[in-house]
Amino acid sequence: MAEILTDSDADLDLAAGTLRAGALVAIPTETVYGLAANAFCEAAVRQIFAVKSRPFIDPLIVHVHSLEQAGTLADISHPFVKRLAEAFWPGPLTLVLPKKKIVPDLVTAGHPTVAIRMPAHPVARKILQRADLPLAAPSANQFGYVSPTTAQHVQDSLGDRLRYIVDGGRCDCGVESAIVLVGDNPVLLRPGVISRERLEACLGVPVALGKGLMETAADKGMLAPGLLKKHYSPRTRVELFEGVPAEENAAGTAVVWQRRPADPGAGTLSKNVFWLSEDGDQTTVARNIFEFLRRLDGMGFSKIYIERSPDGGIGTAVNDRLSRAAAKL
Repeated sequence: MAEILTDSDADLDLAAGTLRAGALVAIPTETVYGLAANAFCEAAVRQIFAVKSRPFIDPLIVHVHSLEQAGTLADISHPFVKRLAEAFWPGPLTLVLPKKKIVPDLVTAGHPTVAIRMPAHPVARKILQRADLPLAAPSANQFGYVSPTTAQHVQDSLGDRLRYIVDGGRCDCGVESAIVLVGDNPVLLRPGVISRERLEACLGVPVALGKGLMETAADKGMLAPGLLKKHYSPRTRVELFEGVPAEENAAGTAVVWQRRPADPGAGTLSKNVFWLSEDGDQTTVARNIFEFLRRLDGMGFSKIYIERSPDGGIGTAVNDRLSRAAAKL
């Protein structure tokens, strides 16, 4: 099984050296844990797809430690790039930009654009600086399954396929980054904790919602990851509800509310009832959603009912992930 490293200088140097040598390392970010490899090394990138059983139509996000490093990978001349970077980098925002020839086509699913992010997690930043390489890093789990937000999640999913996992604690955001296609008419391809409303306030122009949000890519590669109709899915069937679930008290089903429900009597809430937050705070809900899906998936339920988030703000990102988790092909 993979060795779990700490954030000590010695362990971070080991992780960085392993990445420079062309091997994979699972690293923490503020969104989810990533399966990192040297983005310039096609053989290393190919290992990512093999370990995750990820289709080549699904591009990878490349992580950088500075805007200058991003400029070695992509054209960053559009004025919106600097504006977004100053407002949200380092942080959970990915920018899709025209790529430079140095970026392997394998990273971008053959598209002339590359998805780039500067993570805020201090451990990820130290590894990027020590390795001094841009790192391709999708979520560190089997393709299509629930994303990992702790080192133990990575160990559970990929521990027998990796040498090292760097433990940086629980991820703060809990869902993947927002992805924006940068241009005169910017497009939000995937919602995240940085909401569409905040992006529009920053740019001063409307930000369109990408048509790919709930569509399935068929034969051609996608512009960005996370756009498949079914994704982030536990093995247990997921159903979304508003109001009251159809089978609230059915045997073998779990019911997950946005906020703690009223207790009809001290400690008498059913053992199949769960809640994502005490008060419905969407930042907390987003942080907890993948951890809850993983936990409930291992508890033997036949079905998981989850209450939808309110639309707008971070709730849009939560509903995006939940809709994909519940999608039926």
